[in-house]
Amino acid sequence: AYLDEMIENGIEPMINLYHFDMPEALQKQYGGFESAHVTDLFARFARTAFELFGHKVKYWITFNEPIVPVEGGYLYDFHYPCKKDGRLAAQVAFNIMLAHAKAVREFRALALESGIGVVLNLTPSYTRNDSAEDQKAAWYADLFFNRSFLDPLVKHQFPKALCEILAAHDCLPEVTKADVELITGSRVDFLGVNYYVPRRVKARESDYTLDYFTPEFYFENYVNPQGRFNPYRDNNEILPQAIYDIAANIRDNYGNIKWFLAEIGIAMDIESEGEPGEDGVIDDSFRIGLMEEHLVQLHRAIADGANCFG
Repeated sequence: AYLDEMIENGIEPMINLYHFDMPEALQKQYGGFESAHVTDLFARFARTAFELFGHKVKYWITFNEPIVPVEGGYLYDFHYPCKKDGRLAAQVAFNIMLAHAKAVREFRALALESGIGVVLNLTPSYTRNDSAEDQKAAWYADLFFNRSFLDPLVKHQFPKALCEILAAHDCLPEVTKADVELITGSRVDFLGVNYYVPRRVKARESDYTLDYFTPEFYFENYVNPQGRFNPYRDNNEILPQAIYDIAANIRDNYGNIKWFLAEIGIAMDIESEGEPGEDGVIDDSFRIGLMEEHLVQLHRAIADGANCFG
């Protein structure tokens, strides 16, 4: 009934199957996506959803921001299970891609007249300067945070350099040839893109002191002294130009796959929004202006050939 109501009112539903919501029972019993068994359970869940709603929904998404559970749960301690283990992070990343591929396989088996894709949070990496060292730092950041999922899921190949780095740090996940081939042989019909903030990096200038591997072994994060920042929360940098750069990267390096902008925005605390006026409306001109700036960059990218459909 809910989907019918949306469609009757001219709203095209998109169903996303996973948004950081591992069932507690599966996390406790199997370790969530630490376990390959859970990838089979995810595929069964996906097929059930496809069978129930596939005749009504034209756009299916397997995962939203699949790298975030890896970062938060196994590298940077901001998502459950709050572990710090580079090898386990790589295993979870691989298993999430495997779960995605198994869900896509179930989708294809049903021959639905709709499409399936994945939503990735893509973050362009910008350097402190044009030195070779800083350029290499940005290359590493892009490899870990963008290409790690983009290449297998869109280009159908795991980056050789990433595999070599993980091997050098004893962080290669346990895989089978069949699972690798399932991932690289899988095809998405479209890509979703989330963007909030840019990544600024520089070559490492201090020793790496953590006792487990993270991507920052190869670079340091950097704050642009000439940057423009969100004054209301976290002081995150504001860079609408990044939308254009993301679009150009997809156009030039990923076959200009069809994609849509799933999330953009800016975080603000409730206190910073102010009190509603007499008409009950909050003055949201700051955020509205930022949205407009980002969409201007998106339309510029479309004019330059980006295959963005929404």
